[in-house]
Amino acid sequence: MRIEEILHLLQEEYGLRRWQPDQDPVSTLVATVLSQNTSDANSKRAFRSLMAAFGDWESVAAASAGEIAQAIRLGGLADVKARRIKLILEKIREGRGSLDLSFLEGLPLSEAKSWLRQLPGVGPKTASCVLLFSLGRPALPVDTHVFRVAKRLELIDSRVSAERAHELLEELVPPQDIYSFHLYLIEHGRRICKAQRPRCHLCVLQQRCPSAI
Repeated sequence: MRIEEILHLLQEEYGLRRWQPDQDPVSTLVATVLSQNTSDANSKRAFRSLMAAFGDWESVAAASAGEIAQAIRLGGLADVKARRIKLILEKIREGRGSLDLSFLEGLPLSEAKSWLRQLPGVGPKTASCVLLFSLGRPALPVDTHVFRVAKRLELIDSRVSAERAHELLEELVPPQDIYSFHLYLIEHGRRICKAQRPRCHLCVLQQRCPSAI
């Protein structure tokens, strides 16, 4: 299927998705770290708890990893994530002199990704989340839903790695459609194109999907 056709059918099914500014880049970065290996509800609770405990990122950076872990305990893997958040904030301050990532908006996209990926534990998905959601840059995060649906639609080969999928899908999807494409595939993956029991009989893409059963 062509990207334009997929977007058209999913827009009819789920409604129009327009980019809206999210949190500042550091907040999105930390929120994405907190979202790893846990539910959205737990990660959001952990983020709110972190902000309630410290108020701003300077205070978080000044805290110990143990204090951060205590604040994010609700999100799971608190000790691991606390150490990572602490290291990330230290690295940002070391490289920039402050905890401000707005400079990424002015860099070429590839350079902005590379800068983020040199931070501890930041991979292609996390870097793309920061650039897309906070800065409106055309970087495409590939989570498990996007990866699964894209493979079933044969937009990417079944043997492609998740890391390589970021590059391939970003080249395939027009920049102005990356935000909606990302959201549509996540929603479709959660509702219809499930990992174990895809609900193909309810799928608006069924007639053209190579994997439909």
